Amino acid sequence: MFKKYQLLIWYGLSLALLLALLRWMELKYLLYEHAFEVYAVFIAVFFLIIGIWLSKKLTRPKIRTEVMEKIVYRDTSLPFELNQKLVYELGISSREMEVLQLMATGLSNQEIAAQLFVSPNTIKTHLARLFEKLDVGKRVQAIEKAKRLGLIP
Repeated sequence: MFKKYQLLIWYGLSLALLLALLRWMELKYLLYEHAFEVYAVFIAVFFLIIGIWLSKKLTRPKIRTEVMEKIVYRDTSLPFELNQKLVYELGISSREMEVLQLMATGLSNQEIAAQLFVSPNTIKTHLARLFEKLDVGKRVQAIEKAKRLGLIP
């Protein structure tokens, strides 16, 4: 079978080789003819890559985070006493204190709303104001800070 098509295969291979040689010569001619443009493109791409790398290296924020753990002991033998002065200074209303105490027990917004007979949106508003006054962003942070400040037991 190979013998039958041997001439055809050699003819096809020789044409492919000549076509590859012609393309190579054409590319070579193109490179010689437009050498300046080719070099300019290579230099531009090189400096683009270096510029991107350098900008990422130089503009990376130099933030150093240090975690400090401090154990705070509270005498649990004494009864809890609300820090009224701090409540007044922070401007926390009595309703916000109720919401904070219920939140500290682990209730959800819907459960707090049902217990206080208000809508869940009202609870969200109270929590947003509490977070702002306590300068926190999450429920757990608010509870921890309120315990530390003596607002809840």
